[in-house]
Amino acid sequence: MPILRKFTLADLRAARMDGRKVAMLTCYDYTTARLMQEAGIRALLVGDSAANVILGHESTIPITLEFMITLAAAVRRGAPKALLVADMPFGSYAESTRAGVKNVIRMVQLSGCDCVKLEVTARHAALIGKLSDAGVAVMAHLGLRPQSVNLLGGYRTQGRTANEAQELVRTAILLQRAGAAALLLEAVPPQVSQAVVEATEIPVIGCGAGPACHGHVVVTHDALGLTPSAPRFVPMLADLASPVKAAFADYLRQVESGQYPAAGHVYEMSEEELEKFSRDRSRVPAVAHRG
Repeated sequence: MPILRKFTLADLRAARMDGRKVAMLTCYDYTTARLMQEAGIRALLVGDSAANVILGHESTIPITLEFMITLAAAVRRGAPKALLVADMPFGSYAESTRAGVKNVIRMVQLSGCDCVKLEVTARHAALIGKLSDAGVAVMAHLGLRPQSVNLLGGYRTQGRTANEAQELVRTAILLQRAGAAALLLEAVPPQVSQAVVEATEIPVIGCGAGPACHGHVVVTHDALGLTPSAPRFVPMLADLASPVKAAFADYLRQVESGQYPAAGHVYEMSEEELEKFSRDRSRVPAVAHRG
């Protein structure tokens, strides 16, 4: 059912307390955001995955801050009642804490998002602290961090060894203490996400992280069958690619056969204006065409 009132970070915290699960989807445009809000999706992520599914890049690295701001602002207009989380893209908070704060505040001011998501390590605790002090809600992204794909050596599950799992839990605790408002865990074993949930007091959103998380997010294009392949944790909600391709093929057929445009697709002139146009046109000498 449609969202009747604004869903806030306080509602996300309440969901953690009473056991309700929160469904989150990625979104990159006004029209889809409007439909998601009407469907009752209460949390939207303007992910840097737009670099892949919107712009066609092989990684998320090429997308820019300005483009992310434009997308987030469009989603905000489409879903004003949803909790809107905006991704900070690669390089937008790496130069320094001061530059990172400046860019995050720019995102919040220009997009109207409720929260920003940062792919982080323990070394980002100072940045999260500064942002929290400035009144910015930060969702700290741990586990698989696509912006660090070159450093990680590919899109690999994280936290599969005991040492990696312990480090991930310690980092989650550290970032909560620094002021993170929520966590996002991507591609980690369910035992690790369970440990993070038990060790922290803030909402944990899972992205391929098992059932213990308080909410779950997937890339919408993956779930709708619009990408060539999808990670194993993504539910197949629909196959939209086949009917969309069929619709495109039908349009091609209508145009090539002359079926389109038909009489119902054109705008008519009044008889009086058509007669005047024909009369005036007859007085204009024809332009000679060179052979």
